[in-house]
Amino acid sequence: MSIYKGLRGVNIRERERERERDRERERERERVVERERERERERRETRERENEEREREREREREREREREREITRTREKRENEREREN
Repeated sequence: MSIYKGLRGVNIRERERERERDRERERERERVVERERERERERRETRERENEEREREREREREREREREREITRTREKRENEREREN
């Protein structure tokens, strides 16, 4: 076997190893991209849940305010009715 045929075999094996390293780097890049997508999805879902909870809290506060207004109105009406009865 000539030295050139031997070197050609070495080069072929080295190119195959390089291709495998390239494939592994590409798989790692894909894993990194997928992890980042997952983190972004989790952040988005967290923001959505927080926004929904804030909206529910605002609605509860509006309901409490309406109830306070109703109570004020009932109290006022009650006083007016008592005054009318006294007169």
